[in-house]
Amino acid sequence: MNKKMIIALLAPLFVAPAAYAQFEHHKGPIDSCVKSALDAHPGDIVTMRAEIEDGKPQYELDIHGKDGKHWEVECDAASGKIIETEREVAVDDPEFTSKAKVRLDAALKTALDKYPGSLMKIEYEIEANDGVAYEFDIKTADGKLLEVEVDAINGKLSDPEEVVYQIGLD
Repeated sequence: MNKKMIIALLAPLFVAPAAYAQFEHHKGPIDSCVKSALDAHPGDIVTMRAEIEDGKPQYELDIHGKDGKHWEVECDAASGKIIETEREVAVDDPEFTSKAKVRLDAALKTALDKYPGSLMKIEYEIEANDGVAYEFDIKTADGKLLEVEVDAINGKLSDPEEVVYQIGLD
């Protein structure tokens, strides 16, 4: 199945509820997601992604917080409820480096061995459970953009999230 066909099939899951909500003057899932995310982490949303994880659509909002921190908030695309919140930090952040046991090169090898492609971006994440992880954006040979996470403590690879589209600059 080509990418345009996949987007056409999945677009109603992401776009239609928000568009319908605006037209009908109701709160849609994206509205709930934005409100909840900004209530928890006031600031500016710099990017919004529509993603698929485990076959389920979700939104990911990147927020530059008024607290000076960079937040990544994931919401269920059907309900708008927050699923997960992570904090992006610099490569040399002591909170990250003091916990990371797996080196970046080993984590990247793990990700690329499972999901071959071109590395587009690296992020260093502090997880809600106090864990740390490397997050890689990988563009595969078939043109998909995957967000792949490797636990920086134990090297475990999580299931990827497929990025359907992104609004804003990263």
